Amino acid sequence: MNVSRREFLGALAATTAVGAEGNALPTRVLGKTGQKVSILAFGCGSRFLMYKDEDASVEALNRALDLGITYVDTAYGYGRGVSEQRVGKVMKTRRQGIFLATKVQDRKGDDAMRTFEGSLKRLQVDHVDLLHIHSLNDMEDLAAIEAPDGVLKTLYKIRDQKMARFIGITCHSDPVALKTALERHDFNVTQMALNAALVGMANGARGMSPNPLGGPTSFESVALPVANRKKMGVIGMKIFAQEKIVGQAPAQQLLRYVLSLPVTAAVVGMPKLEFLDENIQTARTFTPMPKSEMQKLSGELADRNKVALDRYFSGHVDA
Repeated sequence: MNVSRREFLGALAATTAVGAEGNALPTRVLGKTGQKVSILAFGCGSRFLMYKDEDASVEALNRALDLGITYVDTAYGYGRGVSEQRVGKVMKTRRQGIFLATKVQDRKGDDAMRTFEGSLKRLQVDHVDLLHIHSLNDMEDLAAIEAPDGVLKTLYKIRDQKMARFIGITCHSDPVALKTALERHDFNVTQMALNAALVGMANGARGMSPNPLGGPTSFESVALPVANRKKMGVIGMKIFAQEKIVGQAPAQQLLRYVLSLPVTAAVVGMPKLEFLDENIQTARTFTPMPKSEMQKLSGELADRNKVALDRYFSGHVDA
C-alpha cells in the first residue's frame, strides 16, 4: 500500500512530538522490522576514523548514545576492522537498546562469512541487528551478488541462523541497480545516498555517465519508491555529499531535507563533538520541510552540483 505524502508528514509530526519529550530523540519504525530507532544514526565510517585517538572516538560514540542516538552504523571496510573494534569497546558495556548495523563487502559467500565472523569478534557481540551487503556498484556487481556462490545466499543463511536479525543492501552510485535488487530480493532494510543535490548515476556498465540535469534517475525518484512500496526500513546516507554541498545551504536544512523524505533515519558521520551536538539539536527539534521548500532547495543544489557529484560517487566507497 502506498503512503501519501500528507499521511507520511502527519506521522512524522506525531512521532517527533512524542520523541522530543525529555532528552530522547524522535524515533521512527524501521519498516517491516518493527524496530523503533532514532531518526539520527551515528555513522562510524571515514568521519569516525578522523578521531585519530581511539579514546576520543569511543568518547564521541558514548556521547552520541548519551544524547539519545540508538542506531550505530559500522562496517569491516571502515579501516579494515578499525571502526568495528572501536565500536566494540562501547558495545561491550552498552549493547542493550542499541540497533547495531555492520556490512560485508565481499561478493563470494564464503569470504563474506569469514569477514562477518570476524566482525562479531571485533564488535564483541554474538549477533548484530542488521547486516548489509556493502556498496552495490552496478548491474554487473548485482549479478555477482546473486551468483550461486555469491554473498546474497550467505546473508539469508546468517539471518536464518539469527546471527543477524535483519539483512539489507547499500548503494552509493546506481539507483537503477538498487531498484532492481530491491525488487528481486527479500531485504528488510536498504541504505542509499539521499541528499538535496539528488545524487544518482544513470545506469550502465562500469563507466556510467552522469544524468542530465533534471533527469529522473536519482535514488529519491527511482529506488526510494520501491523500498517504500515493499515496506523496507530506509536509511539515508551522504546527507552532505561528503561535505561537497556544505556551505551552499545550512547543514540543518540539508539534514532536515532528508529527514522529510519517507525514510526511517539519516546516518551521519560526525568527526567533531560540536557536529554531533548540532545534528542532535536538528533531530530533536525536527519538523517536516514543506514540499515547496524541498523542491526549491533541491532544484538549486542539483543545478549546481549534480553532474560533478554523480561523477564523484560513481567511484566512491566510504572507507
